Amino acid sequence: MKIGLFSDIHSNLNALQVVLDFYREHPCDEYLCLGDVVGYGPQPDECCNEVRKFATMTILGNHDAAVCGRMNYAYYYDAARNVLDYHARLLSDENMEWLRNLPYMYKHSEGFTICHGSPIEPSEFNYVFFIEQALQLLPHFKDLDNVTFIGHSHLTKSFALTEHNAVDVTALSITFEPDKKYFVTVGSVGQPRDYDNRACCTIYDTETKTIEFFRLPYDIEGTVRKLFATEITYNFGKRLYLGI
Repeated sequence: MKIGLFSDIHSNLNALQVVLDFYREHPCDEYLCLGDVVGYGPQPDECCNEVRKFATMTILGNHDAAVCGRMNYAYYYDAARNVLDYHARLLSDENMEWLRNLPYMYKHSEGFTICHGSPIEPSEFNYVFFIEQALQLLPHFKDLDNVTFIGHSHLTKSFALTEHNAVDVTALSITFEPDKKYFVTVGSVGQPRDYDNRACCTIYDTETKTIEFFRLPYDIEGTVRKLFATEITYNFGKRLYLGI
């Protein structure tokens, strides 16, 4: 079975369309979205429409939770909070209801878990992108699936865990070893932060136990023009150009 995994679209329809076109050219058996369809970008409602049609399963992200009233985002910095308030006005009733019913986590029959952040208290949306954060998962080692796919950090960070240690794994393709457990961050479609401004998506082959990362150029300038045409005053476009 081949499974497409993607995350953190953040209302960037131009980037999302490139990723979906890639998947249509490289068909998978399932497509799993790991959350944060909304936030930051110019087209939250359109992105919800596309993901709802395309994805087999979508997991709730923290921006999704904030915009639909499932978490308190008063502590977010002003620019992000203002965008979420704006997006709440843009979303259709149907898409708002869809977000309200998304799960925090999903355990797949192929022996892996998907969630937006850490699977330990998933409603807290804790990050796992420093080695120290990966080491904090060791007390839960026996409860973890063989592989956990996450989003949230907008990075392409991976960790291999044994019962007593965790190590960084950096590669465009990772084959999972049977005596280890893995945490894989699948990158961001619409706002990468690993200094590569191309959209990111992945394909996991359950037969070979291998995940591949793909980077896809898209029309960043077009997205930035759309941003400037909205009520969003903060220059999120700079982040898109720089990949930060």
